[in-house]
Amino acid sequence: MATAHRMTSLSGFRRRQESIRLLLCAAFALLCAAAVTGWPAQVSVSVFALPLFVASYLLGPRRLPWYVVGLLGVELVVIASLGDVDARMGVSTAVLFALALMVLLTSFRRSQLGVTGLRGESMLVDLRDRILSQGMLPALPSEWYAETALRSAGGTPFAGDFVVASRPGNGRRLELVVVDVSGKGEDAGTRSLLLSGAFSGLLNALPPGEFLPAANDYLIRQNWDEGFATAIHLSLDLVSGDFALRAAGHPPAVQRCAGSGRWTVHPSEGGTVLGVLEDADFPAVTGRLRKGDALLLYTDGLVENRNRDIAMGIDRLQGQGERLLRNGIDDGARRLIDKLGSRNDDRALLLVHRR
Repeated sequence: MATAHRMTSLSGFRRRQESIRLLLCAAFALLCAAAVTGWPAQVSVSVFALPLFVASYLLGPRRLPWYVVGLLGVELVVIASLGDVDARMGVSTAVLFALALMVLLTSFRRSQLGVTGLRGESMLVDLRDRILSQGMLPALPSEWYAETALRSAGGTPFAGDFVVASRPGNGRRLELVVVDVSGKGEDAGTRSLLLSGAFSGLLNALPPGEFLPAANDYLIRQNWDEGFATAIHLSLDLVSGDFALRAAGHPPAVQRCAGSGRWTVHPSEGGTVLGVLEDADFPAVTGRLRKGDALLLYTDGLVENRNRDIAMGIDRLQGQGERLLRNGIDDGARRLIDKLGSRNDDRALLLVHRR
């Protein structure tokens, strides 16, 4: 009962807020009308564009169309009261009507979501921040260092690449997944919003060997037109350094061995991309991180472009990694991702190092 009462009070508060915003917008429109009527030589009818744009951000999709119609009606009344309509005033009125039409079309699109402009944008920003928070790495023992770096196509705030991290098993294991959703930039951003939350839940709830099969089943059930993704899953024992890698159509991980100074490419054996085949198998590749070793997981945007195949890109990654990481591991992922990959594709890089 108390919860229902709080919900009712919150709903009433929001309705009162919307009514106050409507009254403020109406007062602004009347103020503009008074200014045009009182000083027609100094104030043009184009001033009505100001309350139009203010209302487009403050009013909800149910009230905004009625406000726009009322505002245009007030403008026509003001023009009629002025009597003499010249060509300049006619052009200003036509432009205002065109702007009002665009605002109405935008309002009809927003009505599918049911929120105002500012609130809808804040929701998208919040969802984007949730994607990034899913990839925040948990606190690790002092002998381990891990870092992620993400870059989106064209610098847009939404990307199709993301990282999911977890530390189950009483903190002994570190589970990390790098995912590349089909598409890039904003086109893949909506799918990333959904998949990051789902994959985070699966990663925390399932044993390592069951994560990719469950993620594959989840994607198939979505029945998207572009419903596939690649992924690589690292399950790392923080005590022994033993790890298992499972890939789904994803570029292979590379490991730098501190003892020999050599780089090892761990092959991605047999795993198909997620969301294509039912009952797909994702075999594990095992290894061990010893003192000083580093492991890199990445998406294809970092190593592949139109003029270079993925094998050459992996070679370049190893070369750049050797030069940059020689100066220190800290901030290595950011330095590497800024040096490599196409700026027209999403890129993600995950660096794990045993000190």
